[in-house]
Amino acid sequence: MRFRPEPDFSHGQPPRTGVLLCNLGTPDAPTAAATRRYLAEFLSDPRVVEIPPAVWKLILHGVILRTRPAKSAAKYQQIWTPEGSPLLVWSRKQEVMLRGYLGERGHDVSVRLAMRYGNPSIASQLDELKQRGCTRILVVPLYPQYSGTTTASVIDAVTDWARTVRHVPELRFVNRFHDDPGYIRALTRVVHQHWQAHGRPDQLVMSFHGVPERTLTRGDPYHCECLKTARLLAERLALKADEWTVAFQSRFGKAKWVEPATQTVLAQLGRAGTGRVDVVCPGFVADCLETLEEIAIEGQADFKAAGGREFHYIPCLNDNPAWLAALAEIVQEHLQGWPTRAPVDERDAAATRERALARGASV
Repeated sequence: MRFRPEPDFSHGQPPRTGVLLCNLGTPDAPTAAATRRYLAEFLSDPRVVEIPPAVWKLILHGVILRTRPAKSAAKYQQIWTPEGSPLLVWSRKQEVMLRGYLGERGHDVSVRLAMRYGNPSIASQLDELKQRGCTRILVVPLYPQYSGTTTASVIDAVTDWARTVRHVPELRFVNRFHDDPGYIRALTRVVHQHWQAHGRPDQLVMSFHGVPERTLTRGDPYHCECLKTARLLAERLALKADEWTVAFQSRFGKAKWVEPATQTVLAQLGRAGTGRVDVVCPGFVADCLETLEEIAIEGQADFKAAGGREFHYIPCLNDNPAWLAALAEIVQEHLQGWPTRAPVDERDAAATRERALARGASV
């Protein structure tokens, strides 16, 4: 095996700590070609599609990658910003703000952002952290609820990288934060801020990304963790049982997925004559295709086509200060025991040793 080149090394250099934020990913551009490359990587992950590889490869390359990229690119074009993909834009802001929040708390750590699929890749950002001298790295998948399809896939990518490295850093992972008090407070604040500006709805729908039902029966905790997040948020919002519901979006393929489906719930609420529905997506910490197009555009159309009158999409946590403070707390908790303070200047250290020797101290 050929290992990745190691960065320049000098004995005695102070250890540094790094933090790697990881989100799902995005095409480099809202084009069919860029979307095809992204989908090919995403849908080739056995964590995402649990179909025998030989069979799935024929379906993926023979059918899906011939038709879906153009359709997905058209959806991305509706939400693309001058700065690029919303998911990457918001994630970059979270990277910068987290670095600032940790710095204010006295932590001198390197913070980098990676995408599980697309750019910047997990391997390239781990290389960058090693180049910066990081011997300890905390990996933070930005998925509040653990799933084998998301969190575990990030762990796979990190360990794949580690197999190619001669000097592997110490590694830690944040597997979940679905019931973290700060995360729940941040969700509550985002909803309250929207309601203060626009009033309260008749019904709040909490929409999470869906997964095939078989993942639940095979032991994946994702569904249960989504329900706990929703319950805690409803309690903080003081909602009655008939004022909120949980739903699951983004179905794909013919397998049975966890229910109820967001599309079905919104249509039912529309047919029931619900005056106003608000939708929040607690499982996404940054707005992306699944929230801005699938919910804010398609979901609204489904609700109104079924007879609903007023629809509000409540944005994700994005750069909300309460969320960044919560993320900093989560990171700080998982960094315990690792050196995160600014390294002592060698000249100051030398002066300290000289003063100690002058006092006859043993150093």
